[in-house]
Amino acid sequence: MKGLYCRADVSDAEPKFVIQEVTLPDVLGSHQVRVQVKACGLSPLDLKLLSDVGIQRDLIPVGREVAGVVLQVGPKVTFFQPEDEVVGILPLDSTCSGLCEFMDVNENYLVQKPEKLSPVCVAGALRDGLSAYTALHTHARMAAGHTLLVMDGASSFGLMCIQLACYHGVKVLTTSHSQQKHSFLEQLRPSVGVQDPLVARVIAVHDDSSDLLSVVMEETGGLGVDIVVDSGVRLHKEEEEAEEWKLLPHKHDIIGVLGVGGHWVTSHQDLQLDPPDCRLLHLKSASVSFLNPEVWTASSAQQGRYLHILKDIVEKMSAGVLSRPQPEEAVPLYEATVAMETVQRHPKKKAVVQL
Repeated sequence: MKGLYCRADVSDAEPKFVIQEVTLPDVLGSHQVRVQVKACGLSPLDLKLLSDVGIQRDLIPVGREVAGVVLQVGPKVTFFQPEDEVVGILPLDSTCSGLCEFMDVNENYLVQKPEKLSPVCVAGALRDGLSAYTALHTHARMAAGHTLLVMDGASSFGLMCIQLACYHGVKVLTTSHSQQKHSFLEQLRPSVGVQDPLVARVIAVHDDSSDLLSVVMEETGGLGVDIVVDSGVRLHKEEEEAEEWKLLPHKHDIIGVLGVGGHWVTSHQDLQLDPPDCRLLHLKSASVSFLNPEVWTASSAQQGRYLHILKDIVEKMSAGVLSRPQPEEAVPLYEATVAMETVQRHPKKKAVVQL
């Protein structure tokens, strides 16, 4: 049996992805489950994060969002039976690659997959759903009547945030990073069968035609928004000329659109706030949270809550509350290496491998 792994040499400019032979033990651990993998979602590897938490290996398993069927259970497993359909995210320290025909995983990282939900669909969307849930529920304490600003709402993560917020009665504003994305987001406004639109206002930031602060203040009556979820931030003016940064908002823009008591949930790992920024946040009694969805599997302190979140996400996906705009066409296993290299170079891209 073969699996996909990453060989991260410090001398390499980019990590290398290789196919390796994998052998599973003859006997399962007490709480382990052997799963036949049907689909695996690919997300970029954060090698710095792995190093920070002390995970250093010559070969790092690739592919952690998995969907499959239980083949065998350990002697103390209580959640699953053979032939159960399951879905889950492998922990950071997993020694198994999700891109294997079979794998062993602790039962506490899996939940039941609804029958009507396809393995490819759930494997491709589970991570973004978890990130959106963590940002809005865990960090921002989202509630009906709040106003939310989602940066780059047409991204997979952004769309999950929009749908989850709309389901809970939150007014949503979002930004578009291209004309194509703007057109897609505009289609969400007059949603058929929904009394209130998914998106109250789409703010174009790709052609400098809209001023973010003035539009948000117009939409909120000058009060600002309760929650901002970003997809990256510019920290300095000199970043404006860089192509990959020019569509991202300045940290000052985000602080400016926050209302009193607002919550800013950021994906920027190296965010730097100067004393004037902190002073303004203090005046607004606003808060900043760092979104790291890996924290759920990096610590077992809230394992029960994590499993509840995963179960809620897959149930909402099955009910059609959460969905992706254009589910990725699943690639076969022999194309997994090329697909993973693309995802690693372009972190906002997603890929799903069907086994």
